Amino acid sequence: MKKWLNSLISSWYHALTLLWIILIAVQWLSFTSTIWFVETNALVLATLVALAVIEIVLPNRPGWKLVAKAAAVFIILYRTLSSYSIISSSGSPGSRIGEFIDNLTPYLWFSLIAWLILELIPLVVTNKQRILVFLGINIIAFGILDSFTPSILWQEVAWIVFAGMGWLVSKHFQSFSLRYPQGWKHLRRSPFKIAANIAIIFSLVIVAGVNMPEVPPTVTDPYTAWRNYNGVAAVTMTGGNGALNQQMNTESGYSRQDNRLGGGFNFDYSPVMNVITSQRSYWRGETRRTYTGTGWAEDANRRSDFETVRANEELENEDHPKIETVQVVQTVNMASEESYPVLFGAYSINRVQSVDGSTNTDWLSWKPQQSEMHWNSTRRGNPFPRTYTIISEVPIVPEGELRRQTFDDLYSGRRNQIEEYLQMPDDFPERVTELARQITASADTPYEKVGLLQQYLQQNYTYTNNPDISRAQSDDFVESFLFDIREGYCDYYSTSLVMMSRSLGIPARWVKGYAPGQQVFLDDAQEVANGENMTAYAVSNADAHSWAEVYFGDYGWIPVEATPGFDMPLLTQQEEAEPVTAPEIEEEQPQQEEQEIRPADTNGEMTINPGIVWAAAAVLMLWAGYIIWRNRIKLHFYILNLRAGRPLSPGEKVVVETERWLRYLRRKGWNRGTSETLRESVTRWERETPELSPVLRRLLQVFEKARYSPSAATEEDWLAVRMYAAELRAVMKSTQANVQTESGEV
Repeated sequence: MKKWLNSLISSWYHALTLLWIILIAVQWLSFTSTIWFVETNALVLATLVALAVIEIVLPNRPGWKLVAKAAAVFIILYRTLSSYSIISSSGSPGSRIGEFIDNLTPYLWFSLIAWLILELIPLVVTNKQRILVFLGINIIAFGILDSFTPSILWQEVAWIVFAGMGWLVSKHFQSFSLRYPQGWKHLRRSPFKIAANIAIIFSLVIVAGVNMPEVPPTVTDPYTAWRNYNGVAAVTMTGGNGALNQQMNTESGYSRQDNRLGGGFNFDYSPVMNVITSQRSYWRGETRRTYTGTGWAEDANRRSDFETVRANEELENEDHPKIETVQVVQTVNMASEESYPVLFGAYSINRVQSVDGSTNTDWLSWKPQQSEMHWNSTRRGNPFPRTYTIISEVPIVPEGELRRQTFDDLYSGRRNQIEEYLQMPDDFPERVTELARQITASADTPYEKVGLLQQYLQQNYTYTNNPDISRAQSDDFVESFLFDIREGYCDYYSTSLVMMSRSLGIPARWVKGYAPGQQVFLDDAQEVANGENMTAYAVSNADAHSWAEVYFGDYGWIPVEATPGFDMPLLTQQEEAEPVTAPEIEEEQPQQEEQEIRPADTNGEMTINPGIVWAAAAVLMLWAGYIIWRNRIKLHFYILNLRAGRPLSPGEKVVVETERWLRYLRRKGWNRGTSETLRESVTRWERETPELSPVLRRLLQVFEKARYSPSAATEEDWLAVRMYAAELRAVMKSTQANVQTESGEV
């Protein structure tokens, strides 16, 4: 055991190297999360971490390490494929093993490549020069990806720089331990000094980086210059919300990444699907509930979130409305080869009748809390279904009745049920909440308040597919739209409606899918439903859309359209009711150009958690205090020099130091008589406490030399006084401790 612990301690540098490599690898996985499947990212991360732990725990056992790593790779593979339903978790062991082997490709290659990379990097990157080259390659690669892809990677670059600093510090100490083993042993006995110096260096970097003034680029980068020369708009970073201004570069379509909304797009009219239905509707896909300030975070899909789907069986729906509904039949015929994560349907799907002409629904899973029908087979190589028939239950909204329902009527006793749909970031802008309160001041009930928010957004903002996001001054997507940009497309309107509703305590969520599309005439439209009046709609990528759903207690989730120019097909029971009018809201006047410049991030750059900045500032303040304390004597003499108008002589310094140790004795109860000379006082103190005699005599001797022969005093004399004074303090502490001990024994 002791031998293993010693080997573990001796391999500390290798362990830290693996830590920095894992940290850099996590940044690459952050980028690949927009490209790879979720299970692939999870597999690679788990593999890297497990192999690094094995490498650290078994430092000098190459044979055992190899066996343990191989076992870990296959265990992680099996667990990942099982957790993400790529292989079945039921059945006999033999069938599960066979299914596991059949589905190893391509996941096994990802694991093996991750293993190879983790083995090679520590072997190749062995000195400071190679560490710098390795870091430079990573930073350059992320810079290129940031410029040529829609990804924003400055935060990843910052973490790589952080890991690189840590790696270089680790390498420095490893080199020091090899060159100066005795000095390293001494340092190991004082780890606090090492940690303090490292903390100070990192704190200086953090505080300097946060307070670095923003300087606009003086030279256009080659990529932008080349695109401008060819008359093509470049992908640029503008706006406080950090969104990509991809004007005239991206195409409309179903969004796969919602964590950073904004930018612009061209309309792509390529066909997606034809829907033959008994009711015109929005074709609902997925929902999002966690707002990040720049967009919507994807929900983590756990196996427990999903239910099994069986053909023609009613699906569970946790928030099914307790009001009258209309059955809507839809047959969806896909018009493209693209795969999607979900099946699209009107409102909330109630039953699945068929998939590709059969009742086999093995590849479907139902997420009841979000009312999403997930298609899982794309990960197994099976194509997205070419056709499917589903049935939805679309509610008939009793507007007049709902308009009268108060907050207590709708949400009393439902706090746990709605809490996640009231989520807002900690730094959500207060002026957005204040604007929502002003807009809805004349309304009393949630339904009326949502109606006023909807009306305000539709009437006060301009729809465009290429908003000028260079006007954005806020880091928050909603705030920049409402107060700065004041134009945009569906993502801007729907997100704003959701967050403004939440700020008023009304639960809401963000939904994406497709608008109804264009009505067309198909020969088979009349043959689908038994006696139903069916209509066909052609849906294209240009119909990709997002909207809001608001939760109204027993009335369920009601879709709300805030984007001007779009018509939500909503079934309602009309009753006569007094309309609620929105109060006049004074629009904020745009600030002057010089006032719009903010110290915060206005170019989509990464922001550092304020807690980290304050911690770094605290470290620097403690460090500054320590430096001042360490140099307090020098500062004291510097002030005395200023007062005297000249440098003090060595004899004067001895007198100053003598006054210092006399003040110390006075605080401890050793007072001088008013008529006593220092020699008389020292003689009396020696009689009272003989232990102090040697050091008091030395102090007295130096003082008398400086006082009565000032020309003979030297720099060594006043330095000796400081040394003797420190010895005096130590002897007095020891004497007092002995006295207290003897008193306790008595």
